Amino acid sequence: MGSPTFQCFDLQQVARSIADATGVAQPQVQTAIELLEEGNTLPFIARYRKEATGGLTETELRSIEDALEKAHNLARRKTTILRTIEQQGLLAPELQRQLEQCQDKQMLEDLYLPFKPKRRTRAAAARQLGLQPLADLLARQQVLGRSREDVVRPFVDPEKRAPDEQTAIQGACDIVAEQWSENIETRRWLSEQAVGFGRLHSQVKRGKKEDAAKFEMYFDHQEPVKRVPSHRLLAMKRGEADGLLRVNIELDNDYMLRKLKLRLAPNQQFEFHQDLLATVEDCYQRLLLPAAESAVLQRLKERADDEAILVFAQNLRDLLLAAPAGPQVTLGIDPGFRTGCKVAVVDGAGKFLESCTIFPTPPRKDIASAGKTLQDLITRHDVRLIAIGNGTASREADAFVGNLLRELSQQGDRGSPPTKVMVSESGASIYSASELATREYPELDVTVRGAISIAHRLQDPLAELVKIDPKSIGVGQYQHDVNQTLLRRGLDREVESCVNTVGVDVNMASVSLLTHVAGIGPKLAERIVEHRNAHGRFDSRQRLLDVAKLGRKVFRQAAGFLRIRDGRQPLDNSAVHPETYCVVERMAGKLGVGAEQLVGNPTLAAKLDPQDFVTDQCGLPTVQDIIAELGKPGRDPRSEFKAVRFAEGVHDLEDLKTGMILEGVITNVTNFGAFIDLGVHQDGLIHISELANAYVQTPSDVVSVGDVVRIKVLEVDLARRRIAVSRKQV
Repeated sequence: MGSPTFQCFDLQQVARSIADATGVAQPQVQTAIELLEEGNTLPFIARYRKEATGGLTETELRSIEDALEKAHNLARRKTTILRTIEQQGLLAPELQRQLEQCQDKQMLEDLYLPFKPKRRTRAAAARQLGLQPLADLLARQQVLGRSREDVVRPFVDPEKRAPDEQTAIQGACDIVAEQWSENIETRRWLSEQAVGFGRLHSQVKRGKKEDAAKFEMYFDHQEPVKRVPSHRLLAMKRGEADGLLRVNIELDNDYMLRKLKLRLAPNQQFEFHQDLLATVEDCYQRLLLPAAESAVLQRLKERADDEAILVFAQNLRDLLLAAPAGPQVTLGIDPGFRTGCKVAVVDGAGKFLESCTIFPTPPRKDIASAGKTLQDLITRHDVRLIAIGNGTASREADAFVGNLLRELSQQGDRGSPPTKVMVSESGASIYSASELATREYPELDVTVRGAISIAHRLQDPLAELVKIDPKSIGVGQYQHDVNQTLLRRGLDREVESCVNTVGVDVNMASVSLLTHVAGIGPKLAERIVEHRNAHGRFDSRQRLLDVAKLGRKVFRQAAGFLRIRDGRQPLDNSAVHPETYCVVERMAGKLGVGAEQLVGNPTLAAKLDPQDFVTDQCGLPTVQDIIAELGKPGRDPRSEFKAVRFAEGVHDLEDLKTGMILEGVITNVTNFGAFIDLGVHQDGLIHISELANAYVQTPSDVVSVGDVVRIKVLEVDLARRRIAVSRKQV
């Protein structure tokens, strides 16, 4: 006889549930689910299947995809639970129905709790003594009309059962306590009380004050559970994980016990009423309260994780979509003191040209030689941009380069000097020592690779940053404390979205960049680059089908996001998908021109009426997208590049003075404010209350990573190396 079949995943029910949770119409949700289940990627669905989904945005599709994954996980857990209970021979029809229809994971676990294999408990030991019938009698709380001794006597046997009356009663009460603690309604009620009226309390552990100095504000901190913000919860949980703080939920225990006694032991006439009152207290302190505290803290942690991951993802997106300086010859400088500053020059396409080491900083500080070397590089390679890493010795290197550029500017016969820009080098050292960097530049030293990476970051932040684990870029909020699987998923999805939003030149892209194109992945990205190296550049999108293992299914997902510059088909350098090239041909025919004349001609594109080209296969949203793309094919959606100008003479924390008005660049946005690089080796904090004159609900509403803003210095704490600044007081 085979295993029973359980109905744990109902597409219609899942679609209804997701529609209710997201506010998206159920037919749209169901279509999106079907497209996802068929293996379509989010970028492809959002861009090229608007008619099918009713124009769902990528954000809405992400919510649906997340909810769908949770539904699949819940279905798998249901199946495991149902099989476990069925194997125990305890799967009653009503219980099966409840489990199959359950849509909440906590409720599912509560339903399963009485059947869950347990470690040895006091109740289990009591059952081995044959005390379950006595526990059932106590649980019913019906007046017996007999003495306690008469009721308990059959369960007392010094050799085989409980040795005495008190042991028997206590064992039966232990069973009752466990049964009460497994009651769904009671557990839910207590969790609701903890959320609604509990207080989150953190305390420093005895003897840990000195080690826990950075958690000083949490040494004895309390606030309502329902109002604790995610960043404070994560800070407390970090202190707890480090063994420095103890975090728990506190309730009004007297009130809770009064309510529970009325709820669980209502019959005051029952002969064992006083025993049951003591059992309520034991059940509350030993079983119910720890379970409620654990469940609520887990729920708070999950919510805090979700919020922190969203903050990290938004910061990452802003950084990845930062304005590129463009294909200009760029000189990258990785500053240092003792070992000098590593210098690397790359051409407009990012190809490495030359490297050297200069010593414009202490202890060697050979300004004359460093200036001559740098000037020679600038002249020979016609350098247009100088990217300076913002790490150790960056301000000293910046001052040296600034002086050199002023000298070059005064030498009018040499033309305009290059533009210098301070570039974040977060993660550059990790990349330069990585296997990927070794494959890209096998003959170069690690430090030279770092200088190349800094130059590339200025030319095209997206193309370079995709080579680095997003967690190493340093724009998160407690990124090491959140669920790492969800963090990785969220960040990878953000990288994929950014890459596909911008589009990728398939003839220049690295394996790292191609990996994130919809439908491709790392293995196929390697094959594309290998094919390109072996057979030369691709002259059309169709030639991608010559790549081994790149079939039509992958081609459909990826083609619209890949660009072929100067190819045989002008549309190959646009976001128009090959499946709709025929629509462009019809548009060109309507205007009496060739398709190649229409591509990139906004005047001609403006003459088109979208309604003229709507068919059953190609709806209005797609036609409108095609016309918009024809006017600006392949245009980079990123903003125009703008360099921040740090104040002259402000190089270190000690140079800052209260009241200074400075320019800086936003490096990180959190739920409590934004951090800003002022060029002094220590970021300042713009607290949420100092971001704008109007009320700010979320810092990301008013600033983004990479924004260049003016601020006023409010306070400089040299001892703790903290800088408080204001944006609204400028």
